[in-house]
Amino acid sequence: MKSNHTILLIFILFLLTSTSLISQTADIILKHGKILDGTGNSWFIGDIAIQNGKIIKMGNLSKWQAVKTIDATGLIVAPGFIDIHTHIEDDEKKNPLASNFIYDGVTSVITGNCGLSEVNLGKYLSMIDSLKVSVNIAALIGHNNIRKAVMGAANREPNEVEMQQMEALVEQAMKDGAMGLSTGLIYIPGAYAKTIEIVRLAKIAARYNGVYASHMRDEGDAIIEAIEEALTIGRSANIPVEISHFKLSGQQNWGRSKETIPMIIKAREAGLDVTIDQYPYTASSTSLSTLLPDWILADGQDSIKARLANASIRKETKQYMLQKLKRRKLSHFSYPFVASFKADSSLNGKNIEAINLLKGRKHAAKAEAETILEMMEQGGAGMVFHGMSDADVKAIMRYPFNMFASDASIRIYNQGNPHPRGYGTNARVLGKYVREENIISLEEAIRRMTSLPAQKFNLKQRGLLREGYAADIVVFDEKTVSDLSTYDQPHQYSTGFKYVLVNGAIALAEGKQTTIRSGIALRN
Repeated sequence: MKSNHTILLIFILFLLTSTSLISQTADIILKHGKILDGTGNSWFIGDIAIQNGKIIKMGNLSKWQAVKTIDATGLIVAPGFIDIHTHIEDDEKKNPLASNFIYDGVTSVITGNCGLSEVNLGKYLSMIDSLKVSVNIAALIGHNNIRKAVMGAANREPNEVEMQQMEALVEQAMKDGAMGLSTGLIYIPGAYAKTIEIVRLAKIAARYNGVYASHMRDEGDAIIEAIEEALTIGRSANIPVEISHFKLSGQQNWGRSKETIPMIIKAREAGLDVTIDQYPYTASSTSLSTLLPDWILADGQDSIKARLANASIRKETKQYMLQKLKRRKLSHFSYPFVASFKADSSLNGKNIEAINLLKGRKHAAKAEAETILEMMEQGGAGMVFHGMSDADVKAIMRYPFNMFASDASIRIYNQGNPHPRGYGTNARVLGKYVREENIISLEEAIRRMTSLPAQKFNLKQRGLLREGYAADIVVFDEKTVSDLSTYDQPHQYSTGFKYVLVNGAIALAEGKQTTIRSGIALRN
């Protein structure tokens, strides 16, 4: 009997030893990195083992073996960054490598913001899975496109049948995996919607644990009312709120972050789950059409041209623009720069004041307003608007429930003169505002880029470095990470990022992008 027991014991020990040896192998091991796990806690030195796209072990893994070992000595190892406000639709197929995001440490993006998305999100997310993009992609369902699908660009309230049709489209999108509902209440046709319309659609998203993300109705003179509307929608629909690209536009509004941030604090204290995001720049980027009155833009391009052909309407529109310019305390339209103008790409990078002079016109705001209208008649343009205060940017950045977002597309290298935020948002925060100016700590910046957005948008098993979580990881040098993209020369990738892993596959190695595209569609 003793002999049998001894043999059995030896066999059990053999099995245990074999199992232990098997478990101590991995596809990739990151060794000796300064691990910032995304919680906001301080870094610790450790190793991370990755197998089949997941983190399988963390700690001292000196006895482990791997197919590939990455020495992260002296480097920060953090969860991959999550960019919660992007506009990548139609660019995924043009550049599925999404290089501008990978070089900036981004492993997951949320698109469909500002009310702009595909209406059939089930089809869209399936396309993403089959296309294979370098980053993970989640999507919101956009109110503007939902409204347009049902009502076109009509400037009126929906009837009950139309309202129910919009509700049905939102519900289907949520069932298909949407992260929530987005609005762009400065854009057509979203600008024509009353608050109650948004509340009804937000209630549908709330049933499926969605988020309400809003480009508010105003980010300048009427910002207090706009914030209150967003909060009202959140309370009425019982839905978490995300206020997009939180800022103060126009010189006349500089310093008003002292009014706006306390509104968010008070709402949270009262029990509303409201957070904000920002891009770390003093210029915004949107359509030239935002300079015109909303009613001019109804019913599409042909209607715009027809209205502007009317002399009295044209005069009224120019007066509207000149009054807005006066409120900004400016004498010329020097603050809007062309990012992309299909009718004449030679104007990309120039401001309206300079374009007006190129046309040989009088150096006067009235003539510049005419130039703007002519550009609108030619199809409009994408613009970069300079008009925010660095002091407000910093004040907003210090608020702890604020995330960083690029508000950018997948950039096509050397195409147009886009806002630099599409290339350098995260590197700018880490280099300029963390390392150089000490506005926030490194630990806090990483939390805002990782676990906070993952929690807000219900991105399960992402945003933290934890065993069992997806191996979305960024490795960077905190001493050298920098944004190189500028307004004059935007097409420059960030530096300082050494490795980026998406679902356990290496998308960036030794600072150079690989051809691996391992991103997936993320569904709610």
